[in-house]
Amino acid sequence: MQISKLVRNLGLCAGLVALCGAAQADSLDKIKEAGTIRVAVAMGVPMFSYANAKMEPEGSDIATAQQLAKDLGVKLELVQITNAARVPTIQTGKADIAIANLSITPERAKVIDFSIPYASLQTIVAAPKDLKIKDYADLKGVTIGVTRATVNDADISKNASDANIRRYEDDATLVTAAVTGQVQAISSQWPNVAEANKKLKAKPYETKFVQHEFMLGIALPQNNPELKAWLNQWIKTNLENGNLNTIYKQYHGNDLSPAVIKGQ
Repeated sequence: MQISKLVRNLGLCAGLVALCGAAQADSLDKIKEAGTIRVAVAMGVPMFSYANAKMEPEGSDIATAQQLAKDLGVKLELVQITNAARVPTIQTGKADIAIANLSITPERAKVIDFSIPYASLQTIVAAPKDLKIKDYADLKGVTIGVTRATVNDADISKNASDANIRRYEDDATLVTAAVTGQVQAISSQWPNVAEANKKLKAKPYETKFVQHEFMLGIALPQNNPELKAWLNQWIKTNLENGNLNTIYKQYHGNDLSPAVIKGQ
């Protein structure tokens, strides 16, 4: 019994040491010492992060990561992931931070940390004009697509549980599902709807109702106060000088939400 207890205690200690080591490795000083910052980006998200015609990463999140690394004085290493892998990637230390259109939520804040908002997004339910949808109740029996492990997924699962919910691994696959008629509606963001409408010219999707506006934060491991403070100051500075708005407008065609700018 004593030996078994000792083994368990040693295992616990080893786990704590590993966690502490991971936290230290992700600190601001360690990033500067390495000369490289590993930034996770969720690929396949129109406007935010996607592969351009040259199959190179592009989008507002990519440009934001590039500007951040430049201002920090280190090289940028992009860690390309799916939406579902955003939180686990930070938890496991596979990236130093994530600039991946990740909404700040209480649930996520239990396991990772966030900067102040650097951008925002509205989640909407969209469908062709002839499908009458005004609220969650009208989704009963409707085949609706969502991107797995997103706030859209959680919101539709909670408020429209009697809908026929189909979950896809990334936004690009969700857009394809809409274009090919695998779903009748989608819960997503307008950039994804606009992407689908490029091919849905006969029956384009339109916004049926707005679900929420979510603040997007840069994700980082917990217990990194120096890194968090640097990120917050960097965001404040680049909201004040207009750099973040310029980046966002370049890819989204409109200014940042007033809620983001006022939040500084």
